Amino acid sequence: MTETAYEEDERDTAGGNAITTENRSGILVVTLDQPGDPVNKVDRALGAELERLLQTIDSDRTIYGVVVTSAKKDIFVAGADIEQFLDFKTEQDAENASRYGQRLFNLLERARVPIVAAIHGACLGAGLEFALACRYRICTDHPKTVLALPEVQLGIIPGAGGTQRLPRLIGVRHALDMILTGKNIRAKQALQMGLVDEMVHPAILLEVAIRRTQELIDRTLKPKRSASKGFAGVALDGNPLGRAVVFKKARDGVMAKTGGNYPAPLAAIDVVRAGLSRGFEKGLDEEARVFGQMALTPVSRELVFLFFATTALKKDMGVPEPAPEPMPVDKIAVLGAGFMGAGITSVAVQQDTLVRLKDTDLAKVGIGLAAVRDVLKERLERKQITRQRFEDMMALAGGTIEYTGFGNVDLVIEAVFEDLAVKHSVLQVVEQLIPSHAVIASNTSTIPIARIAEGMRRSDRVLGMHFFSPVHKMPLLEVIVTPRTARDATVTAVAYGRKLGKTVIVVNDGPGFYTTRILSAYINEAGRVLDEGIAIDTVDNALVEFGFPVGPITLMDEVGLDVGKKVGLTMAEAFGVRMVPGEGVRRVVESGRTGRKGRSGFYLYDETGKKGGVDPSVYEVIHAGDRRAIPQSMGPVMGIEKQEIVNRCVLAMINEAARCLEEGILRSPRDGDIGAVFGIGFPPFRGGPFRYMDYVGVDEVLSQLDTLDGRYPERFKPAELLVEMAHSRKRFYPAEGKPV
Repeated sequence: MTETAYEEDERDTAGGNAITTENRSGILVVTLDQPGDPVNKVDRALGAELERLLQTIDSDRTIYGVVVTSAKKDIFVAGADIEQFLDFKTEQDAENASRYGQRLFNLLERARVPIVAAIHGACLGAGLEFALACRYRICTDHPKTVLALPEVQLGIIPGAGGTQRLPRLIGVRHALDMILTGKNIRAKQALQMGLVDEMVHPAILLEVAIRRTQELIDRTLKPKRSASKGFAGVALDGNPLGRAVVFKKARDGVMAKTGGNYPAPLAAIDVVRAGLSRGFEKGLDEEARVFGQMALTPVSRELVFLFFATTALKKDMGVPEPAPEPMPVDKIAVLGAGFMGAGITSVAVQQDTLVRLKDTDLAKVGIGLAAVRDVLKERLERKQITRQRFEDMMALAGGTIEYTGFGNVDLVIEAVFEDLAVKHSVLQVVEQLIPSHAVIASNTSTIPIARIAEGMRRSDRVLGMHFFSPVHKMPLLEVIVTPRTARDATVTAVAYGRKLGKTVIVVNDGPGFYTTRILSAYINEAGRVLDEGIAIDTVDNALVEFGFPVGPITLMDEVGLDVGKKVGLTMAEAFGVRMVPGEGVRRVVESGRTGRKGRSGFYLYDETGKKGGVDPSVYEVIHAGDRRAIPQSMGPVMGIEKQEIVNRCVLAMINEAARCLEEGILRSPRDGDIGAVFGIGFPPFRGGPFRYMDYVGVDEVLSQLDTLDGRYPERFKPAELLVEMAHSRKRFYPAEGKPV
């Protein structure tokens, strides 16, 4: 596809009504409001319409200035239309799309009259590139106003001039920080760094924008532009030697965080550097070329899949359509003020939910409320909330050792000790006190919900809400339903989970549900590798290089070895040989080590809980004092290479994922991939277990499982679903078209 053909396609598909205008005494107020879409996005229709508007502005001498604003609620422009990625068949297609965006925003920047961006709400990706091409930028001081270039999160780089305009505006250091992380910049910080020129209250945004446009017309306003601020700015941003230091530090940082698994951040560094050393136009050429390369990488393909998958999931209420309306949840009760109970409370109050936090004695309640305060205080210290907002949130959390205040709750979340008898004892009392409409949820990670619901009169109101630790940081919520769970209870739990900011999957009941089950298979195999004499850090490093955020042995320490013991017993009881933990791990657990929280696990920890190296003494425990089996180095031992460590642990996990789909625990491969990536850290650039199996090939996965099953009977017996798929040459996802 040529660039000209792409542009003609843009014009052909223009809707003609994404932009409305109003001439106010020579200042044209341009309002973006794409019909039938909750957000504005830079797509073919908007691009064509904007191009025609710019032609009108340049020819109409009654227009002296322009203000661009948005009619969408809390959205300026949300970014480019990701659907266009599905049309990219070659790198040239993607490069042409980039060049079109560059040309469009170049026209905007070189317009005959000054153009002011009046920004309220999200201004992201191509939306920010749009704003960067404007002469002046004003944003509101509203919490919903954020600016970002999140393209790396899709495996690409900014492609409409962002890599060139941003460093020239705010300096190389700030620009690289934004481009390489994709993080949101709030209004006040945007003003401080020079990303915007002014910040105002939303009520006066348009009024001030019109006034500033008039001042630009009269030349009484000259925007301040200084990318190099202060001594550090001059020393690092303002000269080639300083910039070389910045680029090296940025590259080292990317490699440390990603292990080189994500090519886009490294490519973005090179493009920024090329533009600053060779000039703006050469920089745009390089940006378009590299954008084309990145958009066709396997990494981008998987990250775009995750984007579509999470977007589709937001419309899925977890029950067949038509779904009932979710009930409002204004007040909840949380049973258990421990780490999980306090974490759930901390996210609930941030959404203005009244919470009754109950435990058995006041000391435990006090510790729980202190933990809630710590989470909120961190937000206060980062200036994400005001002092008044902090106090208002804390006022919503009330502690109790009685069941007072339970008579009008909409949802109960049980987060007590992982023991069925304990759960029965508290829930059967609570059931008699709460309203008949209230949903009863357990935060269990392993115990089947049907067993928890046994003996309860309202078993149709019972389900699982499995949060992940730490609750305020982990994005996934796994809602578990039984055949008896009422549809309205399910949709209420899903809706409330989304209100808490979680990505929610709904799975069917069974021991370990989905996430705990596949994680157990993965960790158990890592333990078996330790039994064969492999060093702890060798195992961890191999899986981190594969793309997991931490290795499986480190994860055991993080979760808590005492918690792992209970999970292991439940899983072994349910699934037999393939879920029996390794002997060495069992010995470590029985030795009384609890992991990081007790500063005694596989690794050493200081008094603050910071992780050090492997604890040498743990090898004596793992190998029951047999010094001949204790590894002497981090290298391969007994013929096991790093790739075999990875294969065994990963194949155990993805085979178990296939079993979960086969047995109906999972409703779809999509839910399985989302759950693994957002819940247990499966590498996002690999898409998830099912996307990974499609990438490797089901035939190849089956062949590797068969080989391992011959060596380790029962542990790697392939799921029947994989056998059937290999015979019929099926995939989990279509090879072409939209991935979900």
